Order: sequence, then C-alpha cells, then structure tokens
Amino acid sequence: MNKLLDQITAQADPTQVEGLMRFFKTGPGQYGEGDEFLGIKVPVTRSVVKECWKDVTFDDLEECVSSKYHEVRLAALLTLVEIFGHNRKNAALQKQCVDFYLSHTAYINNWDLVDLSCYPLIGTWLLDKERTVLYDLARNGKTIWEQRIGMVSTMQFIRHGQTTDTYAIADILINHKHDLIHKAVGWLLREAGKRNVEELKAWLEPRCKTMPRTMLRYAIEKFPPQERTRWMER
Repeated sequence: MNKLLDQITAQADPTQVEGLMRFFKTGPGQYGEGDEFLGIKVPVTRSVVKECWKDVTFDDLEECVSSKYHEVRLAALLTLVEIFGHNRKNAALQKQCVDFYLSHTAYINNWDLVDLSCYPLIGTWLLDKERTVLYDLARNGKTIWEQRIGMVSTMQFIRHGQTTDTYAIADILINHKHDLIHKAVGWLLREAGKRNVEELKAWLEPRCKTMPRTMLRYAIEKFPPQERTRWMER
C-alpha cells in the first residue's frame, strides 16, 4: 500500500480543478499544457506529507512523482524534502534523496514544483559542496524547469550569506527567452540584494540597459519608488 498516494488522492476536490488549471496555465501552448489536477491546495498537500512522510519508501515516491496529477507529484517532492531534512546525520540517505530528485526532473514540470522543493533539498545539500551541477542545469537544462532549478536552488546559499553563485548563474540566464526564467532570476537577484544592495546595484549597472525588463523589475522591487523609476527608465 502506498500511504502517500492513498492519502493525497483522498483529498481531491473537483470544485477546485478548473481554477488550478487556469492558474498553472494548462491550456494549449501554455507552459503547463496538458497537466492534470485533483483540486488540492498546497496547505492540504503539506499536511498530508507531514502526517505520512515517515512511512513512505522510495518505491512509493517513484509511483507518486511519475503521476499524471500535479498534486501527487508535488506531494512526492515535499516528502523527499522531509526525508532529506530529517536525516541530517545520514549522508548516504540524503544523497539518495538528491540523486532521486536529479534523476526525476522530467516530472518536475511547473514553477511551484521547482520552487517548493529545489532549494531546501539541492541547495541545502550543496552548501558545503562543489556546485557544478547547478551551472550545468542552468546552461544545459533540457527544459526551462531544469534551468529554473539551477537558479532557484541558490536561494539556500543566499540565506547563508553566499551570493556569488546567484550572480554567476544569473549571468548564464540573462539572455534567456522565457518569462518564467526572467521572473526567477529577478526574484533571486532581489533576494541577494536584501543581503547587500550595493552588490546588487554593481551587478545591475553594466547590464540594466539590455537585460529583460521583467527581470530588472523583479530585481529592484524593494528599491524606493523613485529609484525604481530611474532604473526602469534606463
């Protein structure tokens, strides 16, 4: 019996499906095209995961992460984060979680699946390790979601006062074509700027005239209004 699968599917709410499909852009030609939903909000998914993560095996995760339903995939990823986070003294198990994650990125195919899982897992794992994998994902990712993992994973570094990789990976993605990458890069630049705003301004100075407008707008969101206007006008 797969306790995670049984408990998450039991929370299905058909009245929420249409709204979630619109929110996650599942229409023809949109970034979430073809994704299917059970109608489960994130707080409900989190509560299910908190209740049953201890009873979940990697075989269970395999079944859930490959589900056609968005919320089941999210439950698998959040469970993986829980297993990883509760086993800080078990490096072998943590590495198993990381390897599982990186070998299943084909199923991590929307922004929430990326953003809620990558930095507490991959970012945490890499805090004291070599980080080439993130550069490879950003530069050579097969999907925008793999590239987004490369960027958003640096959130954990920022929280530990490390911003070098955020700026370096932002440089890799600065000319990306997709709006969802522009938003992710801008978001992480903004977070880096909260730690050292002068460092952010120095990075923006030679790039602000040519970088995507959305990326710049996100990056300077916390600047005073008049200063934001000056940067946008440039």
